[in-house]
Amino acid sequence: MEETARYYATGHRKNATAKVWLTPGEGKIVINGRPMSEYLGRKTLEMLVLQPFEAVDAVGKYDVNATAIGGGISGQAGAVRHGIAKALLEAGADMRPTLRRLGYLTRDPRVKERKKYGRKRARRGFQFSKR
Repeated sequence: MEETARYYATGHRKNATAKVWLTPGEGKIVINGRPMSEYLGRKTLEMLVLQPFEAVDAVGKYDVNATAIGGGISGQAGAVRHGIAKALLEAGADMRPTLRRLGYLTRDPRVKERKKYGRKRARRGFQFSKR
């Protein structure tokens, strides 16, 4: 029995984490057991997930099976994109300069700022009225 190549990576974005497995195939993308279009529901998020493949001309060459936890749909889509980019490096290190230049390998450091005491949210103060 021949073992097919399987590449694994984890991606992160905001509070979301995605475990991504790439296998050579015809381009099916499954997130949390559901097809990508059904799970994400927004065309812009689907385009976001496909960006690493378009960058290295690998559209339709790999099947993706991803498990996304934490955060919201947008953060999870970003985490899957990050995971796909890292898994593509496992598949072929020659893709690194392209993916690096487009910023797909960099974990986006922007996260929600903590709430401060004496304020309603991180920066928003309480409403002030003179009378």
